[in-house]
Amino acid sequence: MAGTELPLAGVRVIEMTHMVMGPTCGMILAQLGAEVIKVEPPAGDKTRSLGGMGVSFFPLFNRGKRSVVLDFAKPDDRDTMHALLASADVFVENFRDGQLDKQGLGPDELRKRYPQLIICGHKGFLSGPYEHRPALDEVVQMMSGLAAMTGTRDRPQRVGSSANDIMGGMFGAISILAALYQKRGGAKDGADIRIGLFENCLFLVAQHMVEYEMTGRKPRSMPEREHAWPIYDIFDTAGEERIFIGVVTEGHWQAFCKEFSLQEFLDDPALRTTTDRILARSRIIPRVAEEIKRWNVAELSERLDLLNICFSPINRPEDLLTDPHVLRPGGLVHNVNADGKPFRVPALPVEWNGGNIGEGLKVPVLGADTSAVRAELKKTSTNNAA
Repeated sequence: MAGTELPLAGVRVIEMTHMVMGPTCGMILAQLGAEVIKVEPPAGDKTRSLGGMGVSFFPLFNRGKRSVVLDFAKPDDRDTMHALLASADVFVENFRDGQLDKQGLGPDELRKRYPQLIICGHKGFLSGPYEHRPALDEVVQMMSGLAAMTGTRDRPQRVGSSANDIMGGMFGAISILAALYQKRGGAKDGADIRIGLFENCLFLVAQHMVEYEMTGRKPRSMPEREHAWPIYDIFDTAGEERIFIGVVTEGHWQAFCKEFSLQEFLDDPALRTTTDRILARSRIIPRVAEEIKRWNVAELSERLDLLNICFSPINRPEDLLTDPHVLRPGGLVHNVNADGKPFRVPALPVEWNGGNIGEGLKVPVLGADTSAVRAELKKTSTNNAA
């Protein structure tokens, strides 16, 4: 999609972030058309040099941005930063409370100097007893109970991606959009937004907290949970692969049993209702597993698809690079890393007027836009003076 077609064209965002949560916020805004200027120290964002599981962090979450290098030990660079903020609609940061105050960039100072600015700080915690603490995705998953629900209380297990960091960036983007809408409605002042990684994770486990509130029963973790349907399980197949199958309606039950030679279940008066079948899972599931074992994943997928029954092979991330739906036009977009090498990445998970967002984004080389941005600021200052 052309930049002029995107909804945030003309919005300027100044971003001082690192790791995942703050950069995710800026990345989403950039894909929606905003000009996002990432301000980095002379050594660059530390995630530029991460290896291992962090090798994708910088390219993935910083696509589509401009990179400006500023050294706040230099008066001219501090002046440049303030000129950027004076020209901006939004300032995104994710430093610990107090760190930016040392640079004269704390929220209180910014509100005084730039009352029109929308300030969005991504923090470990919202205001309260823990607000001074740093946090990591894994930390808040342990604190919130998400790890205990994903694994068990004895063996807690974090979710297999930076889910909370990414979701925190999404809440930042949502809040910024709300503030921009408020300004469009006539509000003269900006907004002071704080996003909490812990509270974000708390939002994810709210369903279990409310379950306890309503029933007084401690929620069971995912591996130990009570099933709400008779068939909602992972099965081995003939090809030594596995498949998840969820039979969740009466129509699905009837169709599944007929398709897979399980007429004995339909003829059994003790299995007339869903509740009957849930209570009989101990004898239903072994029999279903026996039948499913006769088929390979491809055959099962075709049959289940025709029956409109929910199913999925047990994929790994690398498998998705050959998945036909992921490979549909626009499903994967082609971007370019800072070293010039192309890479593919899932498009932003929305369609805008029938099109996908994110094709052709580039990861900025460290400081690549510093000179150009300085020149733009100087030109603007000259024009304003005239």
